[in-house]
Amino acid sequence: MCKKTKIKEIINESSVIMDNIMVSISCTTYNHEDYIADALESFLMQKTKYKYEILIHDDASTDRTADIIKYYEKKYPEIIKPIYQTYNQYSKGVKVGKFNRGRAKGKYIAICEGDDFWTDANKLQKQVDYMELHPDCSMCVHATYKVNVEKVKYRKHVRPNIGNKIYSVEEVIDGGGGLFATNSIMYPRYLGINMPDFYNNAPIGDYPLAIYLALQGKVYYIDEFMSAYRIMSKGSWSEKMKEAPAEKRIDHINKIEDMLIGVDEYSDYKYTTVIKKHIQENRFNLMLKLGKFSEIKTGQFKEHYSSLDLKSKMKIFVKQYFPNAVKLFRTIKRT
Repeated sequence: MCKKTKIKEIINESSVIMDNIMVSISCTTYNHEDYIADALESFLMQKTKYKYEILIHDDASTDRTADIIKYYEKKYPEIIKPIYQTYNQYSKGVKVGKFNRGRAKGKYIAICEGDDFWTDANKLQKQVDYMELHPDCSMCVHATYKVNVEKVKYRKHVRPNIGNKIYSVEEVIDGGGGLFATNSIMYPRYLGINMPDFYNNAPIGDYPLAIYLALQGKVYYIDEFMSAYRIMSKGSWSEKMKEAPAEKRIDHINKIEDMLIGVDEYSDYKYTTVIKKHIQENRFNLMLKLGKFSEIKTGQFKEHYSSLDLKSKMKIFVKQYFPNAVKLFRTIKRT
């Protein structure tokens, strides 16, 4: 049942700042030899009034990622605390992000994967300042640049709102996994101690984490660009899904549906309407990606298609009849 995590019952024990560490940076990495130094340098450049630790989990990389981490570990042994796996844990079904965060000592946890990086030296301080003044804030996020592997910025970024904003649970659910960048997330450590089944059983970690945290308090968005999210880096989720066959995409959508049904149960069916709406949108978008243009205009998708504005319908028309032009436009847009 939702019944917000019994904060008052666990806060005295679990929100204590251990070893005077205010923030634990959780970084998971696998075969990121071309990117991991950028991530670590962006962590180390943080200007804070408090201590922080860098918890990095290398999931048995087969390239030079571990060697690069060891170089930084030797230079900053008091800050960088790595785990070097000898067998890939992700392939065994282990949620490596949750596993890595389980050893955190900070009052707050900040997340950044090994192929991403932060761009603002005051990022951590800004987020902590807000959360310290607003103890009802369960997650603090911010705007994020989208960049390519050479760190060249795209025109479109992760900026869900112009201006600072408090997001509702409904908005977080309906926004999907792309509403906030994972590398912008900060939340109180105690909220991650006992995670619900819908999170533990989900195929991904960032979207269910955002929903869970939204259910525990207020989600605050800072409209400042303070990090960068690499698109199509080697081994990234975006790269894997782009090359994924139809069966894998369908399986992923089905698992997201199962996760959202779990959220519905966990929240005592308070958000059924927005959950059903988002599930239908996910199905519609999957059919669109699979090129099922006739199907999206009939049957269960007819109502959703009819509700689209003219601009959206024109985009679908172009994708259907001028696919090569769409590919060319995307290539130009990314340069």
